Amino acid sequence: MDKFKNLNYDQLGPITSDDELEKEEKNQDENNKLLEQLKQLQQNQLFQQIDNNIHALTIVGQIEGHRMLSPKNKTTKYENLLPRLIAIEQNPNVKGVILVLNTVGGDIEAGLAISEMISSLSIPTVSLVLGGGHSIGVPISASTDYSFIAETATMTVHPVRLTGMVIGVPQTYDYLDKMQERIVEFVAHHSNITADRFNQLMFETGELVRDVGTVLIGNEAVEEGIINEVGGLSSSINKLETLIEAQTKHRH
Repeated sequence: MDKFKNLNYDQLGPITSDDELEKEEKNQDENNKLLEQLKQLQQNQLFQQIDNNIHALTIVGQIEGHRMLSPKNKTTKYENLLPRLIAIEQNPNVKGVILVLNTVGGDIEAGLAISEMISSLSIPTVSLVLGGGHSIGVPISASTDYSFIAETATMTVHPVRLTGMVIGVPQTYDYLDKMQERIVEFVAHHSNITADRFNQLMFETGELVRDVGTVLIGNEAVEEGIINEVGGLSSSINKLETLIEAQTKHRH
């Protein structure tokens, strides 16, 4: 026992109990789950942990519908987005939503479902088109209370296209017409463009080399009435805060 007399126990460091080890492992598991959630939702949930009354949603890449796209594709999955919109509507701490778009478009019905959900939220919403808000991204960007587009961002307006096997019968074309009508009516109802003018832009020839339609850059989308204003992130946040303040005053 003599050899232990001069031993300094401080040098041994803190003794970790089984409870502390278990707590450490639990924290690590929670961190791993959070990282996995970030990958799946493609949304930085850490932002939501900050004391903030504004919720950020992103629509990026291709909007995935009933068919799964290649893992190589950057996608926004509507089955992830719709439950989040329900959660936002039920959360009293969320006072407004900013929707950031950089999308090539995608599944029409999934895009319309997202548009309808956003337009029916009871709290103020603002959209910001960065890079691109193409195809079905047009009604999504128009679904908010107020919309912005970056000066260099573009929007492509074109007729409905179907991929895969198409049956060449009159009913197929009727179905396409009805689907197109739904898009045109939604955009006309939620923006300042008329249905007739939107149809003209859809069927414009000579502008797109391999397609029918129109490309609108920044201010052109504002001039046509699809988007409210050219602006960036600060403009979008300021507008959303103004809308939140106005709604709060109205309720009181």
